[in-house]
Amino acid sequence: MSPNLAMVRGGSKFLWDGQLYDTNEAALRAAQSYQDDGFQTQIGEEGGKYLVYSRRAAKEVVVATQ
Repeated sequence: MSPNLAMVRGGSKFLWDGQLYDTNEAALRAAQSYQDDGFQTQIGEEGGKYLVYSRRAAKEVVVATQ
């Protein structure tokens, strides 16, 4: 199985955390951990395994001028 490294939902790009979870509950626990750290999450399923995708919007954009 070769899951997608990224997914787009609602116009936002989410990246896979690289783990395969055996149960939805395990994926939900991992997703909650990411949410506690300020990430948005999505859970997907592929081949009977659950995948957690996450993203975090930049708080500040620094533009260097010369």
